[in-house]
Amino acid sequence: MTTSETANFDVIIVGGGMVGASLACLLEQLPLRLALVDQNAFDLKRSPYYQKQPKFDARVSAITAASKKLFTSIGIWQEIEKKRICNYRDMHVWDADGTGSIHFNANDINQSELGTIVENSVVLGELYAKLAKLSKVNLIVPSSIESLQQTHIDGEQCVQLQTEEGNSLTAKLLIAADGANSRIRDLANFTTREWDYNHQALITTVRTELAHNNTALQCFMETGPLAFLPLAIDTNSDDQHYCSIVWSAIPEKSEELLALSDDQFKAQLAACIENKLGKIEWVDQRFVFPLRQRHATEYVQGNIVLVGDAAHTIHPLAGQGVNLGLLDVDVLSQELTRGLAAGRGLADATVLSRYQRKRIGHNLGMMWLMEGFKHLFAEQVLPVRWLRNLGMSKVDNLSLVKNQLTRRAMGLDW
Repeated sequence: MTTSETANFDVIIVGGGMVGASLACLLEQLPLRLALVDQNAFDLKRSPYYQKQPKFDARVSAITAASKKLFTSIGIWQEIEKKRICNYRDMHVWDADGTGSIHFNANDINQSELGTIVENSVVLGELYAKLAKLSKVNLIVPSSIESLQQTHIDGEQCVQLQTEEGNSLTAKLLIAADGANSRIRDLANFTTREWDYNHQALITTVRTELAHNNTALQCFMETGPLAFLPLAIDTNSDDQHYCSIVWSAIPEKSEELLALSDDQFKAQLAACIENKLGKIEWVDQRFVFPLRQRHATEYVQGNIVLVGDAAHTIHPLAGQGVNLGLLDVDVLSQELTRGLAAGRGLADATVLSRYQRKRIGHNLGMMWLMEGFKHLFAEQVLPVRWLRNLGMSKVDNLSLVKNQLTRRAMGLDW
């Protein structure tokens, strides 16, 4: 778009991450004028995947069966698989301060894998390649939103956006997929409930002495949970020595870890994971970011809708963040499709309330479950530690309960 240009759309999606880009691909199948706005250019050729070395994006996601199904319906999963993914079939979770542990296995629920670890940049690359081929989706990038107001066009209420580049965009329906610090959510004055986890997440990539054998590891320590997520150099590689690390810890601990030399960090990391993968042979650059839980009290205000992290952010200990956002996208696209087929408007209150009703309870339930886990494993009083370890061991022996937990985490039953 040129400066001072005005454009009218049926739907504008603000935010071109995995959630917003996936929604644009789904809605492209409808007879709508669509726009996808993002403050960044869609150019991922500089991402680690395109470099001629075994280097990985520091940000990865544990894609569930439900998210994989959505990507397959969009038509990008086949291309993602051709690049590099790592399916994990087993997951070990244990308490570092006790004897309690749980082992999850895909065979127990008749699945080929529990989930798939894939770099965010690989998924985004395929989404952007798909979007470039879709004639109905207008990509307005890079572009930043400056202001928002309600207006009327031909007697119909619309949202009008002004960009920092001087453009005016209007839409009958505005969807905010612009992340945890959503500009749209703030401009529209959505109410949120939020609090700090008092944790920071340290992320990096490591090479280990022993093979990960397509197994995810998660250890709960007094200072926070540590996860090793298996990676593959490419989809057909036999090299099983790379893992993505997500180490959630109290700020004092994470700052201490960030200040360590590489050798000191590798030694401490190996010790904390109880040397289950032998020595840590190599570590990439470390990054730290704060963790904060946030939930909008409503996902819908008139003709403005929140999806993904704009509506809810969650502790990464269960790897559910982007998967919850993709479930939002799936439900919203289905409800909009049903509504249009029934002759309802895009901003019809009945249509949008069905989306909110289906998603808000499920998201809240997962958020409170993760909050409960965090507090449970942070508690060091001896009776609580004893009950915690006893409970983990009991659940590990209750196949029906454990398998149901696994299916829900995979998005198979929600």
